[in-house]
Amino acid sequence: MGEPHPGRVVIGEPELRGRIAELGQAIARDYAGREPVLVGVLQGAFMFMADLVRTIPIDLATDFISLSSYEAGTRSSGRVRLVSDLSIPIADRHVLIVEDIVDTGLTLAHLKKNLEARRPKSVRACVLADKAERRQVEITLDYVGFTIPDVYVVGYGFDYGGLYRNLPYVAALEGA
Repeated sequence: MGEPHPGRVVIGEPELRGRIAELGQAIARDYAGREPVLVGVLQGAFMFMADLVRTIPIDLATDFISLSSYEAGTRSSGRVRLVSDLSIPIADRHVLIVEDIVDTGLTLAHLKKNLEARRPKSVRACVLADKAERRQVEITLDYVGFTIPDVYVVGYGFDYGGLYRNLPYVAALEGA
C-alpha cells in the first residue's frame, strides 16, 4: 500500500468550475443589494472561496477564520478550537460562511453559534462538499456544491498532513 496518496477522482476540475459558477450566481441573486461578508474557513476553503468570489458579481467583503477539529489522522476529534479570528466586525452584516466540507457538522455548528453571538443580520453557510451520512448534529446548509460519499478526500484545498491541497480536483485518499 505505501504512503497515503490521491486515488480515484471524486469531483473533477470541470465539475468544480461549473458548480462553483452556479453557486456564485445563486448567492448573487440572494444577496443582491446586501453587501455580504463571506467568511472563509481556513485552511481548507481558501481555494473554493477564491474561485467562488470571482463568480459573484455583487459588492461583498471577505474575511477568514481558522478553526481546528482534526488531530493526527483522518477523523475529527470532536473538539473545535479557534485558531485565528476574524479581522473585521460582522455586527449588523449579512454573513455567509464558506466552508470546504461538512461531515459531522460539529465544526460548522460551533462556528455558526460563535458568529451569531456577534449579532449579524444573518448567518448562512455555503459548503463545497457535504458528507451528509456522517452528520452528528442538525445543521442547515444553504448552498451545497456536492454531496459526496464517506471517504477521506484530498485536493482543491482538502489536505492530508498538509499535502495535496494544490490538486485541481478532489480525489479519494488511498492507503490511509
